[in-house]
Amino acid sequence: MTRYCESSASAANSAGSGVAPAIDGESSQPSHSGPVRHSKMLAMAFTAEKKARFRTLRLVALLLLVMAIAAAAWSHWVYEQIEYYADHDQAAPSDAIGVFGAAEYDGRPSPVYKARLDHALQLYRSGIATIIITLGGNGGDNFSEGGVGREYLIGKGVPEQSIIAETQSRNTEESARRIAVIARTNGLKRLVIVSDGTHLFRIHEVCAAEGLNVLTSPRDVMQVEGGESDFDRVLH
Repeated sequence: MTRYCESSASAANSAGSGVAPAIDGESSQPSHSGPVRHSKMLAMAFTAEKKARFRTLRLVALLLLVMAIAAAAWSHWVYEQIEYYADHDQAAPSDAIGVFGAAEYDGRPSPVYKARLDHALQLYRSGIATIIITLGGNGGDNFSEGGVGREYLIGKGVPEQSIIAETQSRNTEESARRIAVIARTNGLKRLVIVSDGTHLFRIHEVCAAEGLNVLTSPRDVMQVEGGESDFDRVLH
């Protein structure tokens, strides 16, 4: 009887204290599995996010590397093309010779422009073509590059009727468009283009985009006072 009362009292004390009595060997201590499990889940989520971020950064780095390699390969190809056109004179019998303009000083061609005109004159005299087209608009004074080129060539003995002066274009792209119009209007099928060697690849591509069949002929290599350096011409 006494043993029964002690058990009952023990159960009552347990109930009163808010702690469940131990049954069949279970611990009477409160469980902490919930917070521990939550911490583990947070750690796993953080690790997964970190891995995903690392994969993203690695992908971005790979893409940047591929872009850098592609840009380097393209730049090398362009440089090789510039060097090729600068070193190869393609002049052959054609319908006209086009001289891309350069600076003029109060009606006189600059040394760079004079060198181009002299090279075109040499091609003309060798029978490459019977027509010379001078290109270039107003240079900031009362003269145009095309007009100055025409007057210079007339002074060298080229008949006026053998020269077509384009006097409106302001840059290489406009000169290409204007010479394309001149060629179509006059039934000119093939042109020899004269300029600085390092400019010819760009000029060739612009003219080809306008549908022109062009050959290129670089002016003689020389150090011209007031001219650009080789590096500046290649970079341009």
